[in-house]
Amino acid sequence: MSETSSQTGNGVGVLNEKPLHATLKAWYAQPGDLFEVEVDGSLIDIVRGDLLVEIQTRNFSALKRKLEKLVADHPVRLVYPIAAEKWIVKLADDGVTQVSRRKSPKRGTLIELFRELVRLPHLLAHPNFSLELLMIQEEEVRRHDPARAWRRRGWVTQERRLLQVVDRRLFETPADVAALLPPDLGSPFTTADLAVALGQPRWLAQKMAYCLRGMGVIVAVGKQGRATAYSRS
Repeated sequence: MSETSSQTGNGVGVLNEKPLHATLKAWYAQPGDLFEVEVDGSLIDIVRGDLLVEIQTRNFSALKRKLEKLVADHPVRLVYPIAAEKWIVKLADDGVTQVSRRKSPKRGTLIELFRELVRLPHLLAHPNFSLELLMIQEEEVRRHDPARAWRRRGWVTQERRLLQVVDRRLFETPADVAALLPPDLGSPFTTADLAVALGQPRWLAQKMAYCLRGMGVIVAVGKQGRATAYSRS
């Protein structure tokens, strides 16, 4: 289980869970699912027949060893939300009174998957592993705490809240992830070319290239100046 909970079996545990994790688990659940079940020494968010489902709202590194152990003997699905739209809610120093609520101009895309996938790209090549992305609308609640987060003028993120799941996409093989490459991307290409084709910053294109190369769906074919050139394998 990716966040602490108080219940096991048929009850959906929510004690000490972050609101986003708890509500996503409830949204994802189907009749007959079991929650917070221990499997091979690990507590699993949702057990659906033979399938083990883990919901992670950030930091794939925290689950890396757990997932690597579980996929050896079980089908495992990692569920990850990306904020397609976000509203910023600010609370006063008391942590209760709402000061403001505004919509963030930033819109998340499927490509943001590579922020986290860079930590375990090899798992998608395993036949027992799958990854499901949920595109969501969320609220990010920030509390004013002058003693912390000076870069945000004292505003710290308190929690994330699910408003709605607007889309979902399942990735079961490296080829599924490779389909995120822009169809008009030339070959060979550099991460600079990839960034332009995606309309994303180069650092994110570099993470994408690292993942796809690790999965074997693109290969390095030489250099273009000082940049590595890639081609679809």
